[in-house]
Amino acid sequence: MKKFAATAMRSSAARFLVAGAINTGSTYLLYLLLLQILPYGVSYSLAFLAGIVIAYVLNRLYVFKAHRGVASVVALPFIYLIQYGVGMLVLWVWVAWAGWDERLAPLAAILLTLPITYGLSRLGFGGRT
Repeated sequence: MKKFAATAMRSSAARFLVAGAINTGSTYLLYLLLLQILPYGVSYSLAFLAGIVIAYVLNRLYVFKAHRGVASVVALPFIYLIQYGVGMLVLWVWVAWAGWDERLAPLAAILLTLPITYGLSRLGFGGRT
């Protein structure tokens, strides 16, 4: 089992999932805290901005262990702008249109945007594995 885990962690996709879990946990906690004092849209936006910083650091140093210089720094906001737009749409549909619990809406957004974000991040950082 240890060998399998070590082999799996050589994959950027596996490292992306681990980094994503760390980022998701910390930003979701921030979202829930902000939700106590701010509307869901503002809470989501502020937590998302914090997540961009965390994602850049984790993608650069842990997931892809590479970058394309300025291109990575410039590409990352565009990658996450796309994720933000799709996520905010999911959030709005979940809460305003369907009337479901606003505390769970970001989790649905994450599930729907994960493949898009990985693919674009891999392009932005030049990851191969």
